[in-house]
Parts: sequence; structure tokens; C-alpha cells
Amino acid sequence: MHEDAKHERFQGYAVFLYPQALEILGEAIRPYLHDGPHGPHVLCSAIDTGGALIEMTLQGRTADDQSVEIELMIPSNMVRMIVSARSDGAFGFGPRVPLAEAGAVSSLPPAPLASARTAQLPVEFANPTSDAVPSTTAKLPPEG
Repeated sequence: MHEDAKHERFQGYAVFLYPQALEILGEAIRPYLHDGPHGPHVLCSAIDTGGALIEMTLQGRTADDQSVEIELMIPSNMVRMIVSARSDGAFGFGPRVPLAEAGAVSSLPPAPLASARTAQLPVEFANPTSDAVPSTTAKLPPEG
């Protein structure tokens, strides 16, 4: 299968390692690396970052074309970046509204700018009295 076709169908995570990590891991990590426009990375279907080791679940095939699941663990300080490769059109921040059809008018009014008007609240502070803090000499034990 062509490498670009694999990337188009893949939904999971791309884990990029530091160059020093690639050098230290050497030949042991090479079978799991994929080359891409942004550098070598590991493609995994699931990832667990809760610990000293990053646990990656990879999908692979044996020599006789049987599907196999591989768990690869590396120290978390070797990971430079983890990128989600999932394609979800409804991802993001904001109201979840269906996209308007061509020529339709949006049903949401425009949101006002945050800097359009600042709220001025009345703030009052009570003046401290001079005897509000007790004297420290009153707490000292008697001399003698």
C-alpha cells in the first residue's frame, strides 16, 4: 500500500520524538517510525500519557499478514509533540450548530466584542482603624 494512502486513512496519533531520543533509541525504534513532511514520527491508534512512560498502541501485520496489536513504551521526556490525526468536523470551541446551507441566513446574532464596553462596578474599601491590630508587646511574657 502506498505510504500516502496509509496516512489518509489513519485516525490516531502521530508522536514526534526529540532528535536525541531517535539517536539514543537507534535501531530499536526504526521499525516503528514513519517519514513525513514534518519529520519521523510514530503512528499509534491509542496513547496513554499518565506516567513516566508514554504507552502507545500500534496496529501492525506479521510476516504471514495477520493483524497484531503492539504496545510500545518510551520515556515521556523523549516525546517532543503528540498530534491527533483524527478527522472530526465538529471539533472546536463554540456553539455546536449545524452548518447553514448555501444561501441560508445564519440564525445566530453576531456576538459583541469583549472590548466594546467595560463594566464599572462601584468598589468601596473600609478605612482600617488604628487599633485593628493588637500590639505585639501585649503578648510577651513578663521579664524576670
